[in-house]
Amino acid sequence: MEVRARLRFARLSSRKARLVADLIRGKRSEEALNVLSFTKKAAARVITKLLKSAIANASQKKTVDVDRLYIKKITVDQGPVWKRYTPRALGRATVIRKRTSHITVVLDEK
Repeated sequence: MEVRARLRFARLSSRKARLVADLIRGKRSEEALNVLSFTKKAAARVITKLLKSAIANASQKKTVDVDRLYIKKITVDQGPVWKRYTPRALGRATVIRKRTSHITVVLDEK
């Protein structure tokens, strides 16, 4: 039985978060948490929290064995971009793009 958790509007670039998501795709949930704990990227903390939330969602369902969960699917999609401006030379302004992402984790039993 599939269990999912979703984080929307995470304040990190989807391109950088995909690097971390690729590390854990297809792994068992315990092994994925172990890999994420030793990953130094900022997205690892966010994905760890999301994975723990998905495991907690699974523990609420009585039909799912939490010890047999694995990551069936993890996607990182681009969210809206916040635009901010910073002053530059000669009275000009430059756009700073603060990117967001939507992360979805789907767990299933093996």
